[in-house]
Amino acid sequence: MPTPPTLVLFDLDDVLCHYDRSARVASMAGATGRDPEAVRQAIWASGLEARADAGELNEQEYLAEMGERLGCRVTRDIWLAARQAAMAPHHEVLALASSLAERWRVAVLTNNSRLVAEHIRQLCPAVAEVFGAEVHASAEFGAAKPAPEVFLRCLDRLDVAPGEVLFVDDLSANVAGAIEAGLHGHHFESAEALELTLQQHRLL
Repeated sequence: MPTPPTLVLFDLDDVLCHYDRSARVASMAGATGRDPEAVRQAIWASGLEARADAGELNEQEYLAEMGERLGCRVTRDIWLAARQAAMAPHHEVLALASSLAERWRVAVLTNNSRLVAEHIRQLCPAVAEVFGAEVHASAEFGAAKPAPEVFLRCLDRLDVAPGEVLFVDDLSANVAGAIEAGLHGHHFESAEALELTLQQHRLL
């Protein structure tokens, strides 16, 4: 049988955490006094979030441009509070990750700015408890999923070969990008299906 992976690389939002974009919008709108639709436009429709995810903007540039688009100052604390409001731990998946971590390496690769990785202990303590410092944002690598290069740069940082990694993501396009880069892939739909895949790879 094939050698089992030595590292399981997880997506964050809608895998390890339930992610509620509307809660993030509501928090940001409340803190800035702006209309929720204006917040959506500033973050997503403008392309700002995608540029931050790809590492094109540093933290100061990202927050400054968001503030310019909203016509107010957006501080790190406002941004973090809004992001935190959108995240709730997916306990079943985190339990699987915790079991894996007893025998194998585990890490996170999320399409996000560095703010998420650097403040994961505040944003979702349950994730930080399992993964520690091995929470990586796409912005660190100058590309975003599903681009194969973001996986390869992340694995270079982790010093592991693509064929030794199982990648888990709720978006099929991201899984396809991982497979193109040489990783094994699992399209996440439920904790039960993920557990079966982990067993098939002899990880549990």
